[in-house]
Formats: sequence, C-alpha cells, structure tokens
Amino acid sequence: MPPVLFFNLSKIDLQGEPVFTRADIEKENPQRYEMEQLDGILWYEKETRMVLGYRDIRDTDFWVRGHIPERPLMPGVIMIEAAAQLLSFYVKHVFGVEGFIGFTSIESARFRAPAAPGDRLLLLGHITSIKSRKFSADIQGVVGDRMIFETSVSGMKV
Repeated sequence: MPPVLFFNLSKIDLQGEPVFTRADIEKENPQRYEMEQLDGILWYEKETRMVLGYRDIRDTDFWVRGHIPERPLMPGVIMIEAAAQLLSFYVKHVFGVEGFIGFTSIESARFRAPAAPGDRLLLLGHITSIKSRKFSADIQGVVGDRMIFETSVSGMKV
C-alpha cells in the first residue's frame, strides 16, 4: 500500500490557473526545449515547505517515439528530473536562493504505475532540508487519484 500523500489534493483546484507558469519557471530554471519537465506550480506554502507542481505529458515529448513504441511510457528518469526541477524552482523562487542549483543525488525512488501522453503528472513536494548550499526534498508523483512514484532528491548551489 502506498504511503499517504503529503497533503490533501481535494482542497486544491487542480485545473485552475497556476500560481507560477512555465514563463515564471523559465526565469529560475535553466532547462530549455525537451528538457523542460515542469509546466507550472498550482499551490505552495512556505511555512510547511510544501509545493504542488505539474507536468502535462504530451504525445510530442521527445521520448514518446522510442519509449515504448505502440505504448509510450514516461521514463522514470524523466519523472525524477521533473522532481529535481520542482525542488530547484521552489528553493530559488520561494526561499530566494540565487544561482544554479545542480541535481546531486537520488536517495531513493520507487515506481508504482506508468504515466503516458495525455496524463497530468502532479508533483507533490516536501522540502526536508534547506542549508546554505544543499537542499533536499521528498517528492510524490500522482496521476489521477493514484500515486505512481516517490523519490527523495537533493540539489546543491553550484
């Protein structure tokens, strides 16, 4: 049985306008073109260090043609990249960290179900540590009403 979600999604408008758009994310995160894996931020609380971002999975994504032909599945490594981009944006924009945040580690990852074109991958983040140069977060990925992955990632100001 998967763990409990970090926060109650029913209290958040999951189809509403994001509080931070892709344009806002581009001001903080350097990834461009096919490596932009975060489409928006729907909600956050600075005090609890919680954030909710999303990635709309499109049939034009670069991996669709080859992973897996006839049944495209979002690669787990791309899900984790989206989690790292959520952490980077959040600590930079909300906590005022300046400079480049490099992805430094995956402490753990567990995949429970696939994500595919047409899905909205919700990324629930809980920042577990903020130090002068290093940042860590637990991230849960949700599609529909199902947790499809969970991971712990860290980044460092480079």
